[in-house]
Amino acid sequence: MGFEGMASARNLNRFWEWGRKIICVGRNYADHAKELKNAIPSEPVLFLKPPSAYVREGSPILLPVYSTNLHHEVELGVVIGRGGTAIPQEAAMDHVAGYALCLDMTARDVQEECKSKGLPWTLAKAFNTSCPVSEFIPRDRVPDPGNVRLWLKVNDQLRQEGSTSQMIFSIPFLISYISEVITLEEGDLILTGTPRGVSSVQEHDEVQAGIEGVVSMTFRVDRL
Repeated sequence: MGFEGMASARNLNRFWEWGRKIICVGRNYADHAKELKNAIPSEPVLFLKPPSAYVREGSPILLPVYSTNLHHEVELGVVIGRGGTAIPQEAAMDHVAGYALCLDMTARDVQEECKSKGLPWTLAKAFNTSCPVSEFIPRDRVPDPGNVRLWLKVNDQLRQEGSTSQMIFSIPFLISYISEVITLEEGDLILTGTPRGVSSVQEHDEVQAGIEGVVSMTFRVDRL
């Protein structure tokens, strides 16, 4: 069964216009956890972005005025098509409408300060334009989301490259785990973590990212 009927009043192809939340998973690739000198987690590390974080191609990624070290993190996003609470792992993929290529833009200097003080990461992760997203990708265009190649370039230089097969926690596990705590709703987006290679971007940089064979996108970095 498709998701067309469930989205009669809402278009999943434009989930970023009406989806209510963005749930992000930190440290879901061991090599990325190591490069930031973090322990490999025994359960998912979750944080949230508001819908105002969304930005689409044609608009720039804006450098937060309070940060001097903005990092890119390329991720596979999972778009929820059927809501639920306490979703069992074996049924989790039935709740997926499709996918999106996403960037989790992170004010790394601010995040490090928050971590050192034991404070939430909101200022580092939730600012306007912190979640660039591609077009909606229907589920049938990604037959094996557990084995797709992600890449990111800055000014045409390859910075990140990895496969979702390297994720510590699988998509079905994440859907089940998250929904035990936060009810998932149609149009929600789950960011599933980033492979190693994160680095800083500067004003006027061009960031290109892609899911190999599926989609790519380009953003310019600007200042307010």
